[in-house]
Amino acid sequence: MSKFVDQHYLKTDQYRDSSNLDSRVVLHQRFSVNPYGWFRWVFDTFMKLPEDAKILELGCGPAYLWKDNISRILPGWHITLSDFSSGMLDTAWRNLVVTGRTFQFKEIDAQSIPFEAETFDAVIANHMLYHVPDRPKAIAEIRRVLKPGGHLFTTTIGQNHLKEIASWIRQVNPESDFSSFGSSFNLENGFEQLKQFFPQVTRSHYPDSLHVTEVKPILAFILSTSHASEIPEENLTKLEAELERELKESGKILISKDSGLFEAIK
Repeated sequence: MSKFVDQHYLKTDQYRDSSNLDSRVVLHQRFSVNPYGWFRWVFDTFMKLPEDAKILELGCGPAYLWKDNISRILPGWHITLSDFSSGMLDTAWRNLVVTGRTFQFKEIDAQSIPFEAETFDAVIANHMLYHVPDRPKAIAEIRRVLKPGGHLFTTTIGQNHLKEIASWIRQVNPESDFSSFGSSFNLENGFEQLKQFFPQVTRSHYPDSLHVTEVKPILAFILSTSHASEIPEENLTKLEAELERELKESGKILISKDSGLFEAIK
């Protein structure tokens, strides 16, 4: 089984806490070209929801989405944040408890959502459906707990996302399957998967790229991935030298980004 859908590995190792994800997010926060901001762009789509909306997020991680948009949350929204990792939920709580805003936190497996049918006006599933082993079951569960006319907002990546990093990971660890990351549910194939359950599905793309001016954050990203322990130190040292040469020659290292959002309406 691929580590990308191995629930035991994801829960006890890769996403035991937010440290690996934090290392990857830093690269985007510091070097993304689009000034609008990914989390702001995603949150824009929620503003069509009712003033008293009941909202469930699956795979909330450290709750960056809500922390970055705390002032935009409507006072009447009832928000439940969930993750299958208790460590992630703990970080989410710590990030949000200081905001003074009330959230509910619950450990949930997206394949078995413990709520009654037609409970929520919106379900959010950001960059997580490609981790679910039985994705049709999870999507069916999402549809079940949505009210008629309810919205699923789910973000994912395209097949060219971070293709340069994928190449570098293969260079330092030829056995890595990083290039398949997200391939089970991406911008190219996610539409058809959602159309099996929702009559209305739209796709939006967020234009962006990375212009990186330091090598260390790239290496930190690589070391946060699932195959970090298998990378020979000498290979990483060689890659670091190559990237330093490229940076010196070009002034920046260009990395492709390919991300977007599906909105599905029940």
